[in-house]
Amino acid sequence: MGHCYSKKTTSSVAVNDAVTAVAGENPSPAEVSAPTTPFQSPYPAGINPSPARTPGRRLMKWPFPPPSPAKPIMAAFRRRRRESGGATPERVIEEDPAARREREVERERERGLDKNFGYLKNFGVKYELGKEVGRGHFGHTCWAKGKKGDVKNVAVAVKIISKAKMTSAVAIEDVRREVKILKALSGNQHMLKFYDAFEDTNNVYLVMELCEGGELLDRILQRGGKYEEEDAKGILVQILSAVAFCHLQGVVHRDLKPENFLFATKDEDARLKIIDFGLSDYVRPDHRLNDVVGSAYYVAPEVLHRAYNVEADMWSVGVITYILLCGSRPFWARTESGIFRSVLRAEPNFDDTPWPNISPEGKDFVKRLLNKDHRKRMTAAQALAHPWLRDENTRLPLDVFPFKLVKSYFRATPLKRAALKALSKALTDNELFYIKEQFKLLEPKDGCVSLENFKSALMRNATDAMKDARVVEVLTMMEPFYIKKMDFEEFCVAAISVYQVEALEDWDKIATTAFQYFDQEGNRRISVEDLTREMNLGPTAHALVKDWIRSSDGHINFIGFTKFLHGVTIRSSNTRRQ
Repeated sequence: MGHCYSKKTTSSVAVNDAVTAVAGENPSPAEVSAPTTPFQSPYPAGINPSPARTPGRRLMKWPFPPPSPAKPIMAAFRRRRRESGGATPERVIEEDPAARREREVERERERGLDKNFGYLKNFGVKYELGKEVGRGHFGHTCWAKGKKGDVKNVAVAVKIISKAKMTSAVAIEDVRREVKILKALSGNQHMLKFYDAFEDTNNVYLVMELCEGGELLDRILQRGGKYEEEDAKGILVQILSAVAFCHLQGVVHRDLKPENFLFATKDEDARLKIIDFGLSDYVRPDHRLNDVVGSAYYVAPEVLHRAYNVEADMWSVGVITYILLCGSRPFWARTESGIFRSVLRAEPNFDDTPWPNISPEGKDFVKRLLNKDHRKRMTAAQALAHPWLRDENTRLPLDVFPFKLVKSYFRATPLKRAALKALSKALTDNELFYIKEQFKLLEPKDGCVSLENFKSALMRNATDAMKDARVVEVLTMMEPFYIKKMDFEEFCVAAISVYQVEALEDWDKIATTAFQYFDQEGNRRISVEDLTREMNLGPTAHALVKDWIRSSDGHINFIGFTKFLHGVTIRSSNTRRQ
């Protein structure tokens, strides 16, 4: 797949500025027929590719069928496989003198880097290398067999990362982080077992469990380019279980795609494993990452805006789901910058075959993941609780998302809490299923939970990755409320995301019902000045807020209620009712 990279930087210049700058233009001949790559750089002047970008990375060099009408991706992927399989050598491009000098300067700079990781030095003593079985961002992977000790005669996979490609301190740190993440996450049923890390003068060797069932992409191709809806559900439950575990630990994968999921065996019902944490990073619950990495067709809009968290992975899961169900990509273009433009502006096609035959729940599931507003996207645990995938007999994984919502609830004003309470009363049991399951995971005592329950729940699921990501900081921010206890009714109020509720198809009905509750129990006379203060707006907003208060009794009207729930960004459809 095409990959998008950007150097880690504190620059305020965003990639989407470059994408926006070319909006509406057709690709130039130079974009399509450049000798080294058909892509015009999507990055602003002065922003260079990441050190993660290795010379062996593959970019798309051929057109794909557009997503509408939906056509199987099988032929396109087969062509990709033929072109990257080495059947015909790529044309060698002579290096010009300027590029040679630049390379020599880079080598001089490299000599000052410390590439000693402190890993074991006896790889050749313990393992015998075999054939290559795959290539990733930072290196290639080979089959190997243990020669002695506990791993004697055990077949393993060895990821070999060339130290020559580690041309910056950032690239070296990326490798250290990947090893730490692999060690911390090893042991989960959907993670590869990690054996150990080795190094020598030239390479780093990461020894992991060998999966012999092939990529998810291969299974898609074997099925004619897509999965039947029921079969796709089984795949997605496994994908989401893996992603939910990563996110709880504070790890965002950043490169989720069918090629990065392997089946443990060749059996039809083999377990799916997530691989390639070379682009992964730690992220705290309330912080945002800003480096642009991943694969172009799967990259989330907020990644291009350089401000994202784990929700970016959920967008990628949405793209995977779309491909599984219809065999076509939801966002398509002939150039990398064109793909970015499509991700930022286009909407997926749900009208053409096979979408009319997909269940309404299945389409709703995909739409709620491919929402361009990351605040309205489901978390991995919420996706597992969605009616399309829900299994009443399967316990959901713990989700840190309610922790953040409860923290915000404790800081909310009485009026805001009253509005949230009205919203919770408007939701059905079906919509509250996820919240009920999360409440159970906190193991309430006498029907109530406290900060101690939140802390214990996190510690039961903690790994070293959770510590490195500093996920527990969310508890520190809740400490002022240590003595506070919440019953289930109050937890429901606190754990509701207004943005996610607004993404529901029957939002208008929910909002109307909620306002009726609010008008009966929580609405009160309020001045323009008080309402602007409640919403953290300045005096300049007085004229606007005035329209949100009924002149008859000085209480908040329906428009004011919906605006007050989460600020002034609510969609315009709410203005239909006064």
